[in-house]
Amino acid sequence: MSTALVPIDLPDWSWERAEVRQSLRARDIAAVFRHVQQYSGASQSRIATATGMTQARVNEIINGRREVVRLDVYERIADGLRMPDDARHLLGLAAGREKRNGGAAFDLAAFPEVVRVYAAQNAAAEEIQQQARTTQELDVLAVRGLGLIGLNDSLLRACLPREQGGKGVRVRVLLLDPDSDALTRRAAEIGESAESLAGGVRLTEARLRELLADGCDIQVYRYRMLPTWRLIRTDTTMFVSAFDAGWEGHESATYKVMETPHGPLFRGFRRMFDAVIDGAQRTV
Repeated sequence: MSTALVPIDLPDWSWERAEVRQSLRARDIAAVFRHVQQYSGASQSRIATATGMTQARVNEIINGRREVVRLDVYERIADGLRMPDDARHLLGLAAGREKRNGGAAFDLAAFPEVVRVYAAQNAAAEEIQQQARTTQELDVLAVRGLGLIGLNDSLLRACLPREQGGKGVRVRVLLLDPDSDALTRRAAEIGESAESLAGGVRLTEARLRELLADGCDIQVYRYRMLPTWRLIRTDTTMFVSAFDAGWEGHESATYKVMETPHGPLFRGFRRMFDAVIDGAQRTV
């Protein structure tokens, strides 16, 4: 049976990859088609059918012998490839008639770096863990960190390759200094005793020392400023949420931020993390 008429349906994560987003932003349809082939296995014939072109025309575009310049052709391509709205916006098009994303996550087309917003950390947990399992660098900025990396069933701890003792992944963790005035203030904000909050920080440090003893490349630091941002970085992707009076970081909306060639958000958050480390005390 011919597969030429089978709809092309790329996984959502493929549209979020930096190289795909750069191709869309540059309106490089040849590169877009190559990415479609890479991530969906679609032939030139299938791409042609989906986008209302001939196979010969698709071949010319992929091989650089023809460029796409007409708006209606861009629209046909976006519709035929079922581009999500943020991909359409990068291509310079309006949102599609039907939203592809719903539920706990939605796209922010106006900010190419911010590819998704989750209602809370638990809505992003599966994607965070997927990223953490393949990362080479893991940075964590937290208050006590028990739910992120301290406990056995925490969000990130199980993602470290236990059979290798966590080797191959460089981990840096920033925790709020349990002896600081900032911790006392933060405890009051969330209605918890300073003693309890400080005990949680110290427990996380103790559990992270166990990872170090197992051979994990891990560094743990204490910072002394009032926490504002909660951050998880896996290579070129960040998951960012905020602390405020009355709620903890995992209750905040979580922003998925990806590194782009000229975007300020990823660079700014990474610079902030490094600056906090520069002024922090290493404990592990």
